[in-house]
Amino acid sequence: MKKTTCLFLLLLTVSACQKMPECNCTDFTTGSFEFVQTINGKTDTTRFVRTAEHQIETYHGRTDTANVRWVNDCELIIQKKHPRNRDEKKAISMRIVETKDNQYIMEYSFVGDIKKQTGTVTKLDQ
Repeated sequence: MKKTTCLFLLLLTVSACQKMPECNCTDFTTGSFEFVQTINGKTDTTRFVRTAEHQIETYHGRTDTANVRWVNDCELIIQKKHPRNRDEKKAISMRIVETKDNQYIMEYSFVGDIKKQTGTVTKLDQ
């Protein structure tokens, strides 16, 4: 019992001393960004400009506009303004989980989906 208590206190102390990830979400509310992702070994790049209310994305030479709704400083929901099919009608939930310099790491999924994906976004303008 005494060993278990000591081990628990040691683990608690170590975990309390770990630095939490930096998260300055408001630095990434607006601006020009680039998102690079690899799917099935193929790298794709999306560039977008986000204002307080809209996000304009360019992907494979196609430009789309989406409405942006901030839930809090680190979470937003985007909804395409002119969806072309059923999948594009689905809103996407994004949450910034860590920031560093001109990049942030986000978790994202369609609203209501349990499976989340992770990606890194780079802010192009400082």
